[in-house]
Amino acid sequence: MKTRAAVLHGANQEWQVTDVELDAPAKGEVLVKTFAAGLCHSDEHIVTGDLGSLDSSMFPVIGGHEGSGVIIEVGEGVTDFEVGDHVAVSFVPACGKCRWCASGQQNLCDLGAGTMNPGMVADGRCGHHGLNGEEISTMAKLGTFAEHMLLSEDSVIKVDKDIPLIPVALVSCGVATGYGSAVNRAEVTAGDTVVVVGCGGIGVNALQGAKLSGAKNVIAVDPSEFKREQSEIFGSTHTASSMEEAMELVGGLTEGVMADSVILTPGVVYGDMIAPAQFLTRKGGTIVVTGLAPMMQMDVQLNLFEFAMMNKQIKGTIFGSDSPRRAVPRLLGMYQAGQLKLDELVTQTYTLDQINEGYQDMRDNKNIRGVLLFD
Repeated sequence: MKTRAAVLHGANQEWQVTDVELDAPAKGEVLVKTFAAGLCHSDEHIVTGDLGSLDSSMFPVIGGHEGSGVIIEVGEGVTDFEVGDHVAVSFVPACGKCRWCASGQQNLCDLGAGTMNPGMVADGRCGHHGLNGEEISTMAKLGTFAEHMLLSEDSVIKVDKDIPLIPVALVSCGVATGYGSAVNRAEVTAGDTVVVVGCGGIGVNALQGAKLSGAKNVIAVDPSEFKREQSEIFGSTHTASSMEEAMELVGGLTEGVMADSVILTPGVVYGDMIAPAQFLTRKGGTIVVTGLAPMMQMDVQLNLFEFAMMNKQIKGTIFGSDSPRRAVPRLLGMYQAGQLKLDELVTQTYTLDQINEGYQDMRDNKNIRGVLLFD
């Protein structure tokens, strides 16, 4: 079928909205009419070339990995989904069979190792084509910046039809990743002091996770005054414009003990951010690296003596260290109960044709989360 999509043809270019052809769903696949897609910074990494050698193999690529929609067609052998189901997408496919899925770690599913490579999940074929026949890949096997998505059933999660589809889109990446960074990876407990560095679409959800876990002090660090102001909606008790500024603030709040955990959620993580995060963290404390770094980033500033002698730890995380099929319905349930703020995350909505405007607003720190809406 023919549909419209935002396609990127190379690094440092703008998204081009154009017609593309989608295959009919093959065995184990579904066709989804897209309702909403979040403008996440991870897609910006393709634009800036941060993914290194992966970039060249992806182009041209339909962007987007945070989204929701309604299934309009199912392929052979699909039994868990039917036409009319509302779904969230998952940028990490979950096969349910590998070692990681079997142990409840769907976020580490073996299928996820190829999520940035071209081709469909099940058989590796190209299911997306330009009108002149060229092959087009999709971001994270999804491509939510399109009116329709051809997806593996391993990449979708069924949700209740009475939940609005904008919040459903948001929990598919930014909310789950940020919330889980605090709750699952930093293991925030009541009375903790937590520092969240970077207060965009992921960081503010780390703030929510810290608050809901009972943290006493939740410090939002961001150079953007707008984001610092917005952070209070999501649970921050204090703000700072930099980690250096936060150092004195946290020291005063904790009588010199420092933070129990520091969660790094800036748009881009660089190696020189680790040392200041290290010194913001108390003895035995935890640094969680959530934000995406350039793929070739190898140099990290870290005081190894202090790191070892103060018994500190650094942890990475993907999808908030949770299983998508567990996290998505759980977070949506919290939203329905009034415990999790999701509607407040959306600063501005855009049409597909306004995608470049949306990303410019992100670069200009005008949005917590911009969202594409489709008819």
